[in-house]
Amino acid sequence: MKNIIIFGAPGSGKGTYSDVIVEKYGMGHISTGDVLRAEIKNGTELGRVAQGYIDQGQLIPDELMISILAKVYDAQPAGRGVIFDGFPRTIAQAEALKQMLAERGHEMGIMIELVVSEDILVARLLNRAIEQGRADDNEETIKKRFAVYHNQTAPLAEWFQKEGIRNVVAWETYPSKEGMIDAIFKLIDQANA
Repeated sequence: MKNIIIFGAPGSGKGTYSDVIVEKYGMGHISTGDVLRAEIKNGTELGRVAQGYIDQGQLIPDELMISILAKVYDAQPAGRGVIFDGFPRTIAQAEALKQMLAERGHEMGIMIELVVSEDILVARLLNRAIEQGRADDNEETIKKRFAVYHNQTAPLAEWFQKEGIRNVVAWETYPSKEGMIDAIFKLIDQANA
């Protein structure tokens, strides 16, 4: 099974679709958001440093994230492939991830980009804040997160395109969750055929 990078703007459903992929294929799942929230909850030094960046709507420094991900990646079961959810977010992170995987004799596999209009995303994030009590989903932080996404993360899609691993699944093309899931499964099956 190839590794998968699930990519998209905040609120595009990366975690939701990652969970569905994990359930069907039995892959490992590395969510940088979950990893960081656990560190924050546990009051670790990393958690305190990460909280400062998150409160400002900023990205965690690359070196810090790569070292965390390498440790988590190495703890995953061998041979099943891993979903990277929320990482990489910059070209520098993508290059560092590619190198980290290459050092282990592995590849990135495929990137699945979830494309959703920004007005739908803002509504989803505000609703998530109410349902899940996510403090990082308030209007001010959401605006900062979108600015960071457009300036630093969105250009990464072109990098994945040049690597030949970019696959786009747009909500407008597949308006139902089931349609999106079917399209994602088809991409994964083709990549692993």
